[in-house]
Amino acid sequence: MKDPRRTSKIVSYIILAPIVAFFICPILWLIVTPFSIRPSLFISLNGFTLNNFERVFQNRTAINAFRNSLVISVSVVVLVTTCALFAAYVLSRHDFRGRNILLYMLVLFSSVVSGAAAMVPIFILNLRLGLVNTELGVILTLSGGIMPTALFILKDFFDSIPRTYEEAALVDGSSPLQVMFRIFLPLSSKGIIVIAMLVFTQSWSNFLVPFVLLRSTSKYPVSVAIYTFFSEVGVPDIGMISAYAFLYTLPVIFAYVLIERKFGFSFYGGIKG
Repeated sequence: MKDPRRTSKIVSYIILAPIVAFFICPILWLIVTPFSIRPSLFISLNGFTLNNFERVFQNRTAINAFRNSLVISVSVVVLVTTCALFAAYVLSRHDFRGRNILLYMLVLFSSVVSGAAAMVPIFILNLRLGLVNTELGVILTLSGGIMPTALFILKDFFDSIPRTYEEAALVDGSSPLQVMFRIFLPLSSKGIIVIAMLVFTQSWSNFLVPFVLLRSTSKYPVSVAIYTFFSEVGVPDIGMISAYAFLYTLPVIFAYVLIERKFGFSFYGGIKG
């Protein structure tokens, strides 16, 4: 008589094997193919070479795209983090009329502002403002899409700060702005860094917004520029695409590893001295 537990495990492995392969194979391809002498759509390392990376670094469009991605991502991080910081403080510590409605609207817009369903009105708005084919248009659009998420995460950090700290500072004569910079910023520094990392990864990896708003190849970020590595007849340059994609993923991987090992979403309160 067969053991039902063993049979259950075998069935589970049979089901899980293709699922695991579905996720693992693209990662293996991305790791192996850039270093292959004859890169292809299949996972095969037929000789080791760095020629694909050399071609990327010699391509002006590729290098310029990295600069564009860096400018866009850093700008979005600064804008979103700064605005979310002040907005989260107000929503966390001040009760005003329409506050709950505002929070509901933020939840609603956070899921559609930068999605595909909203790209037509977003494009028309940018067109009327003269922001089409400009990095500013991409920065503002990405910031609007990421802002609600960043705001809610920071608000949760601010909500966890005891009100006694704020009340003690106000009694000592500190202004609300001084309270935010002297109390809220130090206690929520981990949250701010996490927000900055998350905003960076989202803006760095976004394809739809720059693809719709930008027209000049010289202004493309990496997420869009990678689609230019095709021949005139539409044949992809597997070597350059794989090497470029490998380099493109490194900042995102670094950001997530940094969040996981150094910061996380834990909160440790208390002010000494």
